[in-house]
Amino acid sequence: MANDQLVKPVGGPPSEVEHIKIRSNYLRGELVEKLAEPLTGGLPEDENRLMKFHGSYMQDDRDLRNEREKQKLEPAYQFMLRIVSPGGVATPEQWLVLDELAQKYGSNSLRVTTRQAFQMHGILKWNLKKTIKTINDTLLTTLAACGDVNRNVMSNPNPYQSEVHGEVFEWARKISDHLAPRTPAYHEIWLDGEKVVNSLDNEEVEPIYGPVYLPRKFKIGLAVPPSNDVDVYSQDLGYIAIIEEGKLVGFNVTVGGGMGMTHGDTATYPQLGKLIGFCKPEQIIDVAEKTVTIQRDYGNRSVRKNARFKYTIDRHGLDWFVNELHTRMGWELEEARPFHFEHSGDRYGWIKGTNGKWNLTVYVQSGRIIDSGEHKLMTGLREIAKVHTGDFRLTANQNVVIANVSAQKKRKINELAAQYGLTDGAHLSALRRSALSCVALPTCGLAMAEAERYLPGLIDTLDLVVEEAGLRDKEINIRMTGCPNGCARPALGEISFIGKSPGRYNMYLGAGFAGERLSKMYRENIDEKEIVGTLTPMIQRFAKEREDGEHFGDFVVRTGYVSAVHDGREFHN
Repeated sequence: MANDQLVKPVGGPPSEVEHIKIRSNYLRGELVEKLAEPLTGGLPEDENRLMKFHGSYMQDDRDLRNEREKQKLEPAYQFMLRIVSPGGVATPEQWLVLDELAQKYGSNSLRVTTRQAFQMHGILKWNLKKTIKTINDTLLTTLAACGDVNRNVMSNPNPYQSEVHGEVFEWARKISDHLAPRTPAYHEIWLDGEKVVNSLDNEEVEPIYGPVYLPRKFKIGLAVPPSNDVDVYSQDLGYIAIIEEGKLVGFNVTVGGGMGMTHGDTATYPQLGKLIGFCKPEQIIDVAEKTVTIQRDYGNRSVRKNARFKYTIDRHGLDWFVNELHTRMGWELEEARPFHFEHSGDRYGWIKGTNGKWNLTVYVQSGRIIDSGEHKLMTGLREIAKVHTGDFRLTANQNVVIANVSAQKKRKINELAAQYGLTDGAHLSALRRSALSCVALPTCGLAMAEAERYLPGLIDTLDLVVEEAGLRDKEINIRMTGCPNGCARPALGEISFIGKSPGRYNMYLGAGFAGERLSKMYRENIDEKEIVGTLTPMIQRFAKEREDGEHFGDFVVRTGYVSAVHDGREFHN
């Protein structure tokens, strides 16, 4: 397809970001020159946009912003690096390198994202190249961890459930490799690769993406029922493993999910993916590639907040998309097959796998791997990595699985876990174990309110309520984000909060426990006093009036607190 067709806008001229991408010559821009600029710790906006494709966001410490401005100093610029890890899998050797880099160049912490990727915060511009090169030397990469491309591919991380999970992980890895950008710019800039001369007319540089890549980010997840831990309906493209007689026979396909929206703009909304059919395992990559190319060619390149794949489908219709997909593939999906989801959370503690190996799921509050007081989580995982012969797996719920532990190593790892205060969270409330939050302040430039730093304290207060109600061990999905972009998938929280301004949040209720129904706004722009005052009688009533096996999200719908949301447009009110 010709380049002019690729950049053809929907309903208006291309946005400035589209011009930045086309000028960049396959993500090069002036990154080499601007990274070497000694007079500033930041980057110009064009290069900041391109850095996202290379796996990094420029940020500044917002706690220091006002004081530095008073002192006529530039913001305290720093960079967040995100590392691609399909299915959240990393070797002990890779873990040790990331740990060392976080101590040497970062903020002395690592973070597990809700997409099963690593994040490293606080890296200065001068240290970016050596950090990225060292990551690459471990056979990991930051390329396409951010930007208008396919992001980290998610899959169920639990190696103990069945051999099928190993197969599903391999398909996640293959999709990730197939959809990775092909531009040599990454190697040139970060790995001292030889300069390759490209022509903007040579589409073969990026045979899938073309010279302007996608209109917005694209997300893929693979779920293995009965667990929907990857929130498959939140993905632009979702695959649901179909298992018959213990064997993986294929995947049901969902399209058009997405969590982001803009406050007050009803033209933006979260959306659940829609089930469109079934494919065999060997067809999964073809479905992914052709779906991505449809979004490449038809996504909105004029208005970025309407550029996600869900809006492309809503604008053209689901039948149109399925027909276009079948045409591009040259074959048709089969009818979707039956499946059932029961939950979206993690299973904590030691569990023996089908291969005879052991797996320990460790609770990580808000995904932050850091030493704090007597809780030496970062040190403990480092010491475990030194003796571990299996692998580590990041979960979509921001926890860590020490996976494939041999019987011989189990005792030693258990001793180290106890020594450094690593926990399965059994002493914590189920509400806390189910909580998700984004980073938000002080580093995220989009945050309107706190999330990671605030949610634990809010749960301290809510724990008193659930304890008094006798619900300490009742799982309720609770999620918080500092803005409406949806990084912690708040639209799928039975209770969720989206930051509106400092200390104030919109509160949403009623999502399905297994991630199959969106929540709905219940209160707007409320503070902690109003949050606790609103939830306390509701939780007390839930304790007394819930039906057998009923989850909180179902209860608030059944009893009329909110109506069931069947369309993302209803999410706002």
